[in-house]
Amino acid sequence: MKKLISKKELLDYIHDGDTLLVGGFGLSGTPLTILDRIAESPLKELTVISNNLGEEKKGLGKLLEKRQLKKAIGSYFTTNRDAVREWSQGKLEIELVPQGTLAEAIRCGGAGLGGFYTKTAVGTQLALNKEEKVIDGETFIFEKAIKGDVSLIKATKADRLGNLVYEHTSRNFNAVMATAGKIVIAEVDEIVETGTFSPSEIVTPHVYVDYIVKSDYVKKGGKYLESSQSN
Repeated sequence: MKKLISKKELLDYIHDGDTLLVGGFGLSGTPLTILDRIAESPLKELTVISNNLGEEKKGLGKLLEKRQLKKAIGSYFTTNRDAVREWSQGKLEIELVPQGTLAEAIRCGGAGLGGFYTKTAVGTQLALNKEEKVIDGETFIFEKAIKGDVSLIKATKADRLGNLVYEHTSRNFNAVMATAGKIVIAEVDEIVETGTFSPSEIVTPHVYVDYIVKSDYVKKGGKYLESSQSN
């Protein structure tokens, strides 16, 4: 199967109303090129599961600005003032999930588990209407596993089979999200020949990756800037 696709082709795999798992922590490890193409499309009513909603006019912030998002599920949305404003005006539904709970819920989704019990958020509003269970004298709440229609992730390099490696903290939510989407599209900085990576380097095996998109961004001085040669 051909895994390398164009920016235009990636839109064939995303539909109105889809639930998208989007990697990134701040803008680190965020599939900026993919999000740019979605922002240029007429897609709407999307539910996004991500640690945050990018920044104003960057990453998921572009989709928020265009009102393409119906709901956001994640941990830290206050870095984007647009998200706070949209929520306060009733234009965006937000579901807050503690970061560790979010990561574990996605891991469970990828592992085929129904969910897990955790002490995090017990006794708070985040535990309302959730099952409680006492284990060894301590109260836990049940958190359902999280899965998505499409996982949009970012890696540093891919080989032509689709094996992925990540750079430092840009790995963040990407590796676990690669297991929890029905379709997985990976944006990468560089594509190398199969056999380039040693087995120990590979974080996400190719069996999880359906499609690869080459990034329009280049890294300079620790920041990703859009290349003048992007199209």
